[in-house]
Amino acid sequence: MKPQLDRAHRVLPVILGVLTLVSVVVLLAWDVFPGLFAGDAHSLLGALPLALIAVAYLLYQTVLLPERAEAFRAVVLAVAFLFWSANQFWPESPRATLYNDLAIALFVLDVFFTLVGWPESSRDESFAESYTETPQEKH
Repeated sequence: MKPQLDRAHRVLPVILGVLTLVSVVVLLAWDVFPGLFAGDAHSLLGALPLALIAVAYLLYQTVLLPERAEAFRAVVLAVAFLFWSANQFWPESPRATLYNDLAIALFVLDVFFTLVGWPESSRDESFAESYTETPQEKH
């Protein structure tokens, strides 16, 4: 990863990230005040943050310019969020269970890649862990 990411290229992913957070607040507002929303709003409100964060994450990856294997993992994760989003948006669809199962499979695959350390260029910090340099790396 580049030591300092170009802030100009991060603008769109960050804007989408902020919109995603706003959509999560609206989703949680539905939980507290469901009467303020249309009867079928929850499907959209549940799907929107998942789809937005998938797109934001893919755009963010274009800023990082990852190697091919890292880019593949980013796509796997984004597609998992998109299938989960589809499951939320179309809960009554005959394919809703398939969308959910594909999301689960892709999330599990992504975590498995982390557990086995693939690709080698990926540090453990990609799995919500902080990375600290070992004494050997500081030199």
